[in-house]
Order: sequence, then C-alpha cells, then structure tokens
Amino acid sequence: MTEKLLQYLWNYKVFKYFDFKDIEGNSVEIIQFGKWNKDAGPDFLDSKIKINNVVLAGNIELHIRSSDWIFHNHSQDPNYQNIILHVVFQHDTEINELSDQKVPTLELKHYIDESIIWKYERLINGNQFIPCENIFNKDKIPINFHEGNILKKLEEKSVELEQSLVIYKNNFEAVLFHSLAYSFGLKVNAHIFRQIAESVDYSIINKIRQNTLQLEALLFGISGWLVTPRDGQMKIWKREFDFLKAKFKLPDLIFHPKFLRLRPPNFPTIRLSQLADLYRQQNLFSKIMEAERIEELYDIFKSVKASEYWDCHFNFGTISKVQPKTLSKDFMDLLILNTILPLKYTYHKYHSEEIADKIMEFYQKIPAEKNSITLNWKNLGVSITNAQESQSLIYHYKNSCDEKNCLTCSIGFKLLKES
Repeated sequence: MTEKLLQYLWNYKVFKYFDFKDIEGNSVEIIQFGKWNKDAGPDFLDSKIKINNVVLAGNIELHIRSSDWIFHNHSQDPNYQNIILHVVFQHDTEINELSDQKVPTLELKHYIDESIIWKYERLINGNQFIPCENIFNKDKIPINFHEGNILKKLEEKSVELEQSLVIYKNNFEAVLFHSLAYSFGLKVNAHIFRQIAESVDYSIINKIRQNTLQLEALLFGISGWLVTPRDGQMKIWKREFDFLKAKFKLPDLIFHPKFLRLRPPNFPTIRLSQLADLYRQQNLFSKIMEAERIEELYDIFKSVKASEYWDCHFNFGTISKVQPKTLSKDFMDLLILNTILPLKYTYHKYHSEEIADKIMEFYQKIPAEKNSITLNWKNLGVSITNAQESQSLIYHYKNSCDEKNCLTCSIGFKLLKES
C-alpha cells in the first residue's frame, strides 16, 4: 500500500462496502469525500461527514499509518487546523492532538479489496514504458478511446483559452495572436514569446499588422535586440521601433528570447519574423475560423516566410547561406494542432453541435507525430495512422501512464481487474 494508492481509492471510492466506522466504533457517513488536493496541505478539501448525528465540514487527511501524522510534522502546520477526519490504512498509534480535538480516525484496511493492492503494486514497481506493459493488450483499448482523449485535451485547452478571453474582454483575435506567439516560440521560447505578445495592446498590433517592417521592429525591439544596431537593416528596425514606442507610449519592457540548444531554423529571430509575416494576411482570424478543410488551413501558412533580411541571416549582423526561411510542413502541423484546432473548438463549441466531429476530421487528416512516445506505443503493437491517434496516445501517456495513474486509466483499470 502506498499513500498515492490510498488517495486514489478514496477519490474514486473503491471500497468493498461503505458502512464506515471509526476506531471508536462510531458510524461515519461520508457525505462529501472532498476535492483531491494535489498541492501542499490536506489531501482532500471541502469534505463533509456525519458522525453521532453531527455534520462536520472541512478537510480530510490520509496516511498509511496513524503515526505518519507525527512523521509528516502536521501538528504545528496551520494548514491542518481544519481537519474533520483522519483516514488511515492502518491505525498504529493514538494521536493525542487529534483525540483532544475530537477528530475521528477511520481505518480503511478492512474496507479495501487486497487483490487491488497487490495488482496495483505489481504495476507501479516496474520501469517499463507504461506500467501495464507486461500485460498490455491493444484489444483492450476502448472504441472511443482516441476521441475521448482528444476531447479531454480540447476541453482543458478551452478552459485556458476562456480564461484568457475573460482577461482580454472576449477578444478572440487577441487571444489568437497570443496563442500563435506561444506556439511559434516552441518549448524554449513559448512563454517568452507569449509575454512579448501580451506586452502590447492588441489594438496596436492590429493597426500596424499590414506593415511587416513595423511589426517586426516592434517584436525585435521588445526582445531587446535593437539597442546597438549592427547593420543598416537593424538601424531601420530601430528607427521604426523608436517611432512606435513614442507614438503608442509603449512601456520600457524587454524580454530576452533564448537561442541556446536551438537549431538555426528555430532561432527566435526567424520565428518572430515569420509571425510578423503571418499577420500581414487580411482577415486571418476569419479565415481560420471559417476553414472547413485541412487544406484551407495549410494554405494560410504555406506562404509565410521570414522577411528578406533573413534569407541570408539566422541572427543579426552575421551572414549565412542564402535560404528563404519558410514554415516546414511539420511546423505547420504543430501550429494547427496546438493553437488553431483548440481555438476553433472554443470559438464554435457554444454555437455548433457538430463542432467536435468537425474538429476530429481535422485531426484525422493530419499525419501522426513521430517521437519517442509514439514509437514506444507502436512497439506495443498499437497502430498510429494520424494525428488523432498520436495526439491521443501522447496525451494518455503524459496524463496516465507516466504518472502511473492506473486506477484512472480506462485501459489500466480493465487490466487491473482482469489480470
């Protein structure tokens, strides 16, 4: 038994029966098991129990043994002042502090099926790609497994986007710009690019977007690259940035994108220039939202390229081999999967009952990603033919398998009961 497993069983109410009695023999009715707290503090918040005809509301703490209360130093921690129930797998000692406060202790070892314990421990003690690798059966994958995972991912992303929409007063175009900036930044510069995009009111971006020179200058200037120009083009960008800064009274905010461990085509200089070129297109948001076919989305991105200066540069002032810096097909797929489809889903989901089906069609038309996670799934015999399947399996691995959340996994839970 582990504390993690005990928390799972409590959260998902996996017990042989629910006629709970505390260690004193008092009946304990669990009205609300509580919200599982993954951060510091009690394990379950906003719980409610009834004992001796008295309803108590507060938090619940779980431990393998009662003595863990002492070993975890909860006694002096103010976060544990509102505990209404101490739940343990095994009661091994009296906790005077809890007894004095009349906090009941519930021992669970007789309420839990022992077979679940040893099956689960057999899974989590391995070092395989997925915990159930030794007993994995691709035929146990539910019919709607991939669609379900994609919908979960879309809903999670939609919540984030809706929070941004509240901040930016339901301005979908602003949120699109911020989201695209995040994706153009890739893993290394995603958060920095978003900060750059959000540091300027989108109304300003909208006013200058048709002038790629000015939008580039704005993005480069906020990145701190134009302080000391190294060539004539940098002087032009600096002049434009100084003009924009004075005209729109921009704050003296500077963010510093990173170049470390990036291949030259992914340098922030190239990606910001490409982002500026993308926004030269008229009605960009409408084109994206109205696109019915994947080819329409590809058409939006296939003409995007960094400005002429970057044909022979990767960084400022350093000449490189002449090569137009266009968007690769893989990068376009990344933008569509990580930014465009979640925003299309969010934009249409309250107005179209068929939006989920339409979004799934986009996923099915995009090639599957190729990475270590998808390769390992293939080694287990799982067929991966498109992005719906690859995105689903990547999402599932990160949220279930890698975290060894077997009891919340639709595949793992089946295998647990049947293995």
